[in-house]
Amino acid sequence: MTLATATRRSVKQASGRGRDRRPVDHGAWFLVLPALIPILVLSVGPLLYGIALAFTDSQSGRTTATQWIGVLNFQDLLHDTLFWDSFRIGLLWAVGVTVPQFLLALGLALLLNQELRFRWLARALAIIPWAMPEVVVGIMWRLVYNPDAGILNETLRDLGLGDGRDWLSGLGTVLPAVIVVGVWAGMPQTTVALLAGLQNTPRELHEAAAMDGAGAWRRFLTVTWPALRPVALTITALNFIWNFNSFALVYVLTNGGPGGRTRLPMLFAYEEAFRYGQFGYAAAMGCVMVAVISVILAVYLVGRLRGDENA
Repeated sequence: MTLATATRRSVKQASGRGRDRRPVDHGAWFLVLPALIPILVLSVGPLLYGIALAFTDSQSGRTTATQWIGVLNFQDLLHDTLFWDSFRIGLLWAVGVTVPQFLLALGLALLLNQELRFRWLARALAIIPWAMPEVVVGIMWRLVYNPDAGILNETLRDLGLGDGRDWLSGLGTVLPAVIVVGVWAGMPQTTVALLAGLQNTPRELHEAAAMDGAGAWRRFLTVTWPALRPVALTITALNFIWNFNSFALVYVLTNGGPGGRTRLPMLFAYEEAFRYGQFGYAAAMGCVMVAVISVILAVYLVGRLRGDENA
């Protein structure tokens, strides 16, 4: 009997191999609920409500009931040149901030990873812009760009490089000026992420490459970058999404002006909703932006999955 029982048990184990037959602990859901409820209430709920609102003619101050109008808001959006101009500006802003942000943060992370004196102080100073609220950053840089008493124009006058200019009011200078602020404000978080990736790279690999005669650039390409690439792809994708959805920084700096040159899609939707009261139309804009971000996330996730399979 003992032999037969053991045989049956081994057969059952073999037939169930590769499958998890452990009972599901339904009580674990009660442990997840405290974190899940705020996400459902504050994120998923408003998202679903906004999607539903996009198919209505909801407006502020109207006395009649809100009507279901189907895809009419999206049809109007297809012919709204102002929205697509803001969309183009948003893409320019997102790319113009994300690319220099990554390159400068990579250089700073490589520097802070070296054995330097007072390295702890340099690392603390590098994350100061990250600790400042975006409203404070916007007010501070408005003072820097002030045409009369701003430190930038004063420095240019002292160096004999002209009388200065109104950086935030010129049609040709406002977007580059705002991009500089975006790069400065967002670079610390990218630096921290890349620095963490650099510290996880084994030093033995660098020492072995150096013993083989590889220079600094060769060691970076063959040792540092392969180990840093997953972190770099992740933080770049997140930075692009955060920058594309920017609102507070540009709102404080320029309020979308002059002439709409810095009117990002989020600013345009905000004006439609809270200045002109077109809640349904603004919700349709939000749906378009969510769709764009979803496509970007899908491309990123597919790339990561393929990279993991190849690895």
